[in-house]
Amino acid sequence: MDDRMTRASGPRRISILGSTGSVGKSTLELLSQYPESFHVEALSANRSVNHLAHQARATSAAFAAIGDPRLYADLKEALAGTHTEVAAGPEALVEAAARDSDWVMAAIVGAAGLPATLEAVRRGAIVALANKESLVCAGKLLVEAARMSGATLLPVDSEHNAIFQVFAADQVAEIEEIVLTASGGPFRNWSSAEMEAAKPEQALAHPNWLMGAKITIDSATMMNKGLELIEAVHLFDLPDTKVSVVIHPQSIVHGLVRYSDGSLLAQMGNPDMRTPIAHALAWPDRMRSDVYPLNLTEMTQLTFEQPDEVRFPALRLARDSLRQGGGASIVFNAANEVAVEAFLERRLRFTAIAQLVARVLDGYRPVEPSSFESVLEIDQEARMRARAELSVEQGVEAR
Repeated sequence: MDDRMTRASGPRRISILGSTGSVGKSTLELLSQYPESFHVEALSANRSVNHLAHQARATSAAFAAIGDPRLYADLKEALAGTHTEVAAGPEALVEAAARDSDWVMAAIVGAAGLPATLEAVRRGAIVALANKESLVCAGKLLVEAARMSGATLLPVDSEHNAIFQVFAADQVAEIEEIVLTASGGPFRNWSSAEMEAAKPEQALAHPNWLMGAKITIDSATMMNKGLELIEAVHLFDLPDTKVSVVIHPQSIVHGLVRYSDGSLLAQMGNPDMRTPIAHALAWPDRMRSDVYPLNLTEMTQLTFEQPDEVRFPALRLARDSLRQGGGASIVFNAANEVAVEAFLERRLRFTAIAQLVARVLDGYRPVEPSSFESVLEIDQEARMRARAELSVEQGVEAR
């Protein structure tokens, strides 16, 4: 892979938005194995200034951006004596995406990643999407922007990347269903009463994947799978009736596509984010990832079951937001981000996360956003309403 790429066009220029998170760190780990094939153009982080500075020094990055403007001086000092340009603030994250790179990893967590992701799409880059919220909040607009600019959107979520690998784009009419798999998270076998008392440290103990805090909580509530369902509808241009979810505790089968001739094609592998990241990094070629290879003879069983939408109502809420249309998916995502933050700060019960999202969805039904600016307006209004609902929730619990 590396020899072909280097001879064809020189090293591929890479920018990583959210480089200090789990996806960003895995991306840099893979890049380090192919120093002749990749050049790091830009890195960004929100507040992890020391970690960002270390990454920039290690990769000789041309540009480093920190989201918190108060940390500009710290980053500048940490990178003194290097050739790395430094910037800070939300606009600096967008500047990182605007740098002249061929390939951009969009891994900023939450709706905050939308402006930078949009900038990379608008300039026609290859954009590896680990920031599912961008598609959830602005799917139609983002896909249209990619079509206009010639940008390529490559899914990095393990499930969407799996489907991408077995999805015959020239045979869409013959695709009957795509199937997203879910581990079920740490509370798969817990009762509703047990989940009522779940603590953040228990929700953060994912059985299969090592991920950031927000996505790990989303996995525990299955909000993550609801977000992925919405993402899949936009990525693969299918109605939600053709997107299903099954619980697969072993996390070996990551996604499936069912065709009209009876074939069910699956992508399999050990649960390691380096696999989908490597696929996106080398696309349309392949590269070694050093992920431990899957040995079929060592597997004892692969099991699948229907998700329980009574204990885990997130999937129902996600479908409701899709069918409601307008800006409902933006509301779904924003309310969830507020609720997850409150749970991690021990200000909200685990089971109240979905309840709060449901109340905000019921009370706020914005029209379809016509621009990215209106997406952000809906997002901010939904967050304000979610915080108001949170205050009510806390007041009730206090009594």
